[in-house]
Amino acid sequence: MSTHNVLEARNGLSRLIAESQAGSDVVITKRGTPVARIVPIGPVDVVRSGRLLVEWIQENPLPERLARVATDLDAQIDENRDAWE
Repeated sequence: MSTHNVLEARNGLSRLIAESQAGSDVVITKRGTPVARIVPIGPVDVVRSGRLLVEWIQENPLPERLARVATDLDAQIDENRDAWE
């Protein structure tokens, strides 16, 4: 386990996340008092996560006033594509 103050955490968050991904617990302190911990969450089951997302979307559809068909979305993207470049 490593301990870092808020300033170190702010300036080195990517490094602390990498430490956590490598299996270490990282403790953030404020004025010497532990206030937060970054811990590894383990491997993510992408298949399960995707399935849960699809189930959630099916159970919570958009209101009719917000729903659009794919061809309308594609047309809107094509219209605005020039602004991205």
